[in-house]
Amino acid sequence: MIAFLLLVVVLALLGAVHWYVWRRLVRDVTVPGGRARRVGTVLVVVLPLLSVAALTSGRAGAPFLVQQVVAWPGFLWLALLLYVVLALVVGEAVRPVLRRVLARRAAAAAAAAPAAAPVVVPAPAPVPVPERGEPAEAEPEPEAEAAPPVVDGAPDPEVSRRLFVARVVGGAAAAVAAGTVAHGAYGVLSGPRVKRVTVPLAKLPRAAHGYRIAVVSDIHLGPILGRAHSQRIVDAINATQPDLIAVVGDLVDGTVENLGSAAEPLARLRARHGSFFVTGNHEYFSGADAWVDHVRDLGMRPLRNERLEIPAGFDLAGVDDVAGESEGQGPDFGRALGDRDRSRAAVLLAHQPIVIDDAVAHGVDLQLSGHTHGGQLWPGNFLAELANPTVAGLERYGDTQLYVSRGAGAWGPPVRVGAPSDITIVQLASKQA
Repeated sequence: MIAFLLLVVVLALLGAVHWYVWRRLVRDVTVPGGRARRVGTVLVVVLPLLSVAALTSGRAGAPFLVQQVVAWPGFLWLALLLYVVLALVVGEAVRPVLRRVLARRAAAAAAAAPAAAPVVVPAPAPVPVPERGEPAEAEPEPEAEAAPPVVDGAPDPEVSRRLFVARVVGGAAAAVAAGTVAHGAYGVLSGPRVKRVTVPLAKLPRAAHGYRIAVVSDIHLGPILGRAHSQRIVDAINATQPDLIAVVGDLVDGTVENLGSAAEPLARLRARHGSFFVTGNHEYFSGADAWVDHVRDLGMRPLRNERLEIPAGFDLAGVDDVAGESEGQGPDFGRALGDRDRSRAAVLLAHQPIVIDDAVAHGVDLQLSGHTHGGQLWPGNFLAELANPTVAGLERYGDTQLYVSRGAGAWGPPVRVGAPSDITIVQLASKQA
């Protein structure tokens, strides 16, 4: 019942938002009955339907081609809608100011204009009356008079100003939203940038000083981001020549059958001590066990609540994502970390930052996570802060440090605003060096 009520509220909110957008970008700026209004109205109806299709087609088992067809317009509209609404809300404060400015200018122009000269209408000439018996002269045809200026029905200056302001504000809002989304999409489709961060660990031996871990999360291969996206990520990681590669969840949004070929470039990842993988919540929407088997075939080692000793002198552990609890899996810190030698430094791979308290309790020195996307679409970062201890970057929790990557891909709209995608080279530093 609660889920149904929540769905009703969400649908009502979306309906209200789309009505607002239609009012400001279609009704207020077009002529009633005109082609532009008809086209705009159709778009405001069709685009949200495509968005719903993009969000649900994968889980509904639609053919992958259908998922790809609806994904681009459906997901891009969600991003456009966000920034159109934000721009229009800002425009609400601009509208009255702009109307007042135009009204004052019109009043000043009217006051400065010279008064019109009075029009003198000459009296009509007398018409001669013919004497009895004389034929009457034919009256000349009157000349056509110029149509008098229309007074009733003339455009109201206030109405004209409102239309002008509506078009200026609506056009500016649409342009700002389109530019923002285009720039954000370009950032995603051109591939993640490489960041570098140094993390000192008190228990790290001198021999491991400078050890480099390439951290990549939230690749999100799916109907939009495919094989070319994974190849860009592989090229960027291999160019850094890391000692170890950590793929910390949300690799895919779809099944192995549909996306196995898109993930194949990951088989070319190269690192001295190998590549490792832990599940994210989206793997459990896509068949986690099948994907674990597939990434193993690609040469990555899944860490499912387990730990191994890295020859450089520290422990590397990985836990399943908390979303796995719905399938009887999920993180098991006892299995992964319970019997280890705590005099050794430990690095934990865990998709979601929210497990940091368990990491602290088990003496982890550094947790590497993703999941948040850094908010992906501003102001989404403020919402992400409500659900995660750290949204992006490095923070300390007791004796444990937590590094959260913004991720290398994007979920939903292939757009990032205020949260650029990244691959992070985490360089471990020994305090004994």
